[in-house]
Amino acid sequence: MSIRPILETRRAQPTMEGAGVHLHRAFGFRDPSELDPFLLFDDFRNDDPAFFRKGFPWHPHRGIETITYVLEGTVEHSDSLGNTGRLGPGSVQWMTAGSGILHQEMPLGNAKGQMHGFQLWGNLPGAMKMTAPRYQDIKGAEIPEVTDDDGTHVRVITGEFWGKRGPVDGIAADPQYLDVTVPAGVRKTFRIDTYRRAFAYVFQGAGKFADASAPQGVLLEKEVMGREVNIRDLSGDRTLIRFGTGDEVTVQAGPEGVRFLLISGAPIEEPVAWHGPIVMNTQEELQQAMRDLRNGTFIRPAH
Repeated sequence: MSIRPILETRRAQPTMEGAGVHLHRAFGFRDPSELDPFLLFDDFRNDDPAFFRKGFPWHPHRGIETITYVLEGTVEHSDSLGNTGRLGPGSVQWMTAGSGILHQEMPLGNAKGQMHGFQLWGNLPGAMKMTAPRYQDIKGAEIPEVTDDDGTHVRVITGEFWGKRGPVDGIAADPQYLDVTVPAGVRKTFRIDTYRRAFAYVFQGAGKFADASAPQGVLLEKEVMGREVNIRDLSGDRTLIRFGTGDEVTVQAGPEGVRFLLISGAPIEEPVAWHGPIVMNTQEELQQAMRDLRNGTFIRPAH
């Protein structure tokens, strides 16, 4: 057994997308190889409808998969092929854009005006980039949950874990996507296949992830006795932890416990040509996608 070293710990950064949705981006539009096969991760939590209700109007996707996980509120979606639906609390939508789709996602929030969810982008290998688009809409009640003797609770969205298998299947990167809650003071170890790229995203409470050498938290600026100093702290809300190679991840939950997503996938290791929501292997393929958008041939007829 080998503990995965922590390559990087960083805070998600505030940004704006769509028609004015305020969100926090943990990674994206940087080096696509650092978390291959994953390209982007957004945390779209907000308690003020003014910051999310304009949503994400019609936009294209090609060559990727988008994974939307809703915890609070609802998201309505529709696309150019006539598909419509609504994601409620606890539900997941795994959309394989493949050869191309135009769609919109409109967050509605809950009765209190709260919206809480995440979106992850997964790359598709070159051989699958032009496949037919596909949706998997999974209701919250369909996601298996398991609780260990120490109170650790896991929702298994995709992949296998503790004898449960997530309902999302047929994904190119064969990912494991877990929603993990570790109670206060509990130290817990999770197995991950050695050859997968892996990251954790903390969104509730705080915890200290063990490193192969020494535990470390996120580097923060804090005021101590009137002076700004840099200290290592527990990894808390909106913190990304990027792991190196190994077959297990260990976390020590803080005094309020910790809840985080633990996500891993098999790297694709192919060239990436990337422009917004379109990700291909070459610049020529990217330019063709732009031409298809301009001349109205972006959407391929169903066979």
